[in-house]
Amino acid sequence: MMGTSSNYALRLPLSLKKAAEDVAREDGSTLNQFIVTAVAEKLASLKTAEYFSERAVRADVAAFDRFMSRSGGEPPHPEDRWDGPKTGS
Repeated sequence: MMGTSSNYALRLPLSLKKAAEDVAREDGSTLNQFIVTAVAEKLASLKTAEYFSERAVRADVAAFDRFMSRSGGEPPHPEDRWDGPKTGS
């Protein structure tokens, strides 16, 4: 749930505001919806980068190398296969 909202006076250069309005209109949304989505996407991007940076610190490179150098060559078991999405019947 999003919770309550707040107002924030945003100063945009006129050319940037017009470009954002044009894109929002083409997408069938408002400038406000466009800006909210843009901020959410930027936050998601930053949080994702932060998550992977934190994961990289805990990486066990030796274990990865052992895993990647193991013998293989067996085809997937039938229950492990995925032949793509099922289309209409």
